[in-house]
Amino acid sequence: MADAAKTDGFYTNLSCGALGVSPGFPAAVDLAVEFGFGAVDPDVGYLAGQSPAQVEQLRARLAEQGVRWGNAGVPVNINADAATFATQLAGLEEFAARLAALGVDRAGTWIRPMSDSLTYRRNFARHVERIGLVDEILAAAGVRFGLEYVGPKTFWSTERYPFVHTLAETRELLAAIGSSNVGVILDTFHWFTSAESADDIHTLTADQIVAVDLNDAPTGRERDEQIDGQRLLPGASGVIDVAAFVGALRDIGYAGPIKVEPFNAELRSLPAHEAVARTAESLKAVL
Repeated sequence: MADAAKTDGFYTNLSCGALGVSPGFPAAVDLAVEFGFGAVDPDVGYLAGQSPAQVEQLRARLAEQGVRWGNAGVPVNINADAATFATQLAGLEEFAARLAALGVDRAGTWIRPMSDSLTYRRNFARHVERIGLVDEILAAAGVRFGLEYVGPKTFWSTERYPFVHTLAETRELLAAIGSSNVGVILDTFHWFTSAESADDIHTLTADQIVAVDLNDAPTGRERDEQIDGQRLLPGASGVIDVAAFVGALRDIGYAGPIKVEPFNAELRSLPAHEAVARTAESLKAVL
């Protein structure tokens, strides 16, 4: 049994979806317990189909094992057309209430780092407005809202107008939104591909970080050649200075969830038990 949960203030979070394996939510909970994770991402759809008694039984089991909820996804596409966005926003209050009832207090989405039709300034204004609307609903339910910037140049340079793809730009976006409930989701891969360092993390306070992802990058590629959908388990190659990243998180006192999201074909091909075992070992090694 690998104990992946022992950290300083933060706690490890198992997300089978982020690993690319689908054992089903009950099995994911079993794996989180077996391998010592401190949290597991909630499957809100699955939990909605369970009776209140079944949900409480599950929560009691997690509490007994010292496992809490990780962060959920937000079912609203910030970049959708106006009608779609309005429809998704209308359903968000019910979703947020479900998160609150389950005790899930963190949720997030990613920032699409380019557009073929919107200039940077117009896209920025739209994101400020739409993120503010989403946040108003999440904040009322007691759910923090995290935004993940996407760093690879091979992605943000593929359309006419590049958009937010660095921590500095994300901080500008957060400042414009003006809500203490909205924070950043940090990912080592995006941090590395944006040529950032521990100093950049030191510009944040712990409460500005909603969640963290740890990954490594393949060898044989320059920084600007890295591809978002091709990553490695943390510490696998040493291309990314995960130790400096984690050290900076410790310096500022981060105390939230840390998960692995490697988008790795080899890992996806493994049985779920082996994939989670390897993930737990990688976290144990770098933390």
